[in-house]
Amino acid sequence: MRAEAFRWFVRGTGMALGVALAVAIVYGLVIGAKVVVLVFIALLLASGLEPLIDRVRAHSRLGRGVTLLLVYAVFFLGMAALVLLIVPGAINQFNDLGTRLTPLLDGAREWARSIVPRALSTSLVGLINTIRRALAPSAPTGPDPDELIALGVTFAEVVVSVVSVMALVYFWLTERAYLQRFALALLPADRRAGAREAWNEIELRLGSWVRGQLILMLTIGVATTIAYFLIGLEGALLLGLIAALAELIPLIGPALGAVPALLVAAMTGNIETVLIVAVVYFIIQTVEGNVLVPLVMHNTIGVPPFIVFASILAGAAIAGIPGALLSVPLAAALLVVVERLQARDQPVPLSNKAPPEEVAELVAETD
Repeated sequence: MRAEAFRWFVRGTGMALGVALAVAIVYGLVIGAKVVVLVFIALLLASGLEPLIDRVRAHSRLGRGVTLLLVYAVFFLGMAALVLLIVPGAINQFNDLGTRLTPLLDGAREWARSIVPRALSTSLVGLINTIRRALAPSAPTGPDPDELIALGVTFAEVVVSVVSVMALVYFWLTERAYLQRFALALLPADRRAGAREAWNEIELRLGSWVRGQLILMLTIGVATTIAYFLIGLEGALLLGLIAALAELIPLIGPALGAVPALLVAAMTGNIETVLIVAVVYFIIQTVEGNVLVPLVMHNTIGVPPFIVFASILAGAAIAGIPGALLSVPLAAALLVVVERLQARDQPVPLSNKAPPEEVAELVAETD
């Protein structure tokens, strides 16, 4: 009896310690959520850069670390050139925005006052007044010390985060093989091969997502820049860059990317220009959503559209825009783990109401 009781005591103690350890790990992840996000972003970037690093090394005799530093240098030079091209024009446009939009907003307010029913008219007038106050030029005042301190702290956090991510990417790409061997050595020998395959598959899907997202951003940026240049909008390069960056934001990103272009078109005072910009942007987004996204994203990361949409909603509900941004690659990584856990020799039978094409596909897989 004593031996049996001691055995149950040992098991209970081990279970309690395991639960305590799991709770401690979860608590640590919650406390260090920013660090976890930075590490995940670094893994995303590293997975996306891996093929480029290998391709450059295949055509040169440079080491892995030197190649990565070269890629960093090219990236920063490109960013500096882009900033020099668009920042001066952007500052001038933002300074003129309030003055040039004021007459247009006054006309829109008069039109809104004539709308029936009155409830809708009152709401539109209030919205227009809010926009007008936000864009109205204000008298120059001295900077608030608290705002300066907050701005300085925010800038410092951004710099530290960017440097940290770049350092994590560098060390991951240069020491990935060692880190993988170290991690897999913690597992039983009979499970290491499967864990390595899952690890490599996760990195492959994450890298595919990064490259697919970059392809979509580049396509939208180039298409909108050319379209805005042909239409004759001021700052076509800046507006195209904003549209490209807006592609990062799921669901509402495409709509947000059109707002600056519509504002610049409204500054011309020509309603036809506004309509042309809206139609062109709608066409570009329709082609992107119905052709490019299924072709690039679904075929590269292999995540069903239902899971993509559900993960975006869940990520947005948990962590806002950052959660929505990282939800799809995280779902792709988790899907790999689930696929490994549910691997079967025999597929799950379909219901009697399954479409004939699914039945035929199941039969082909079984044969």
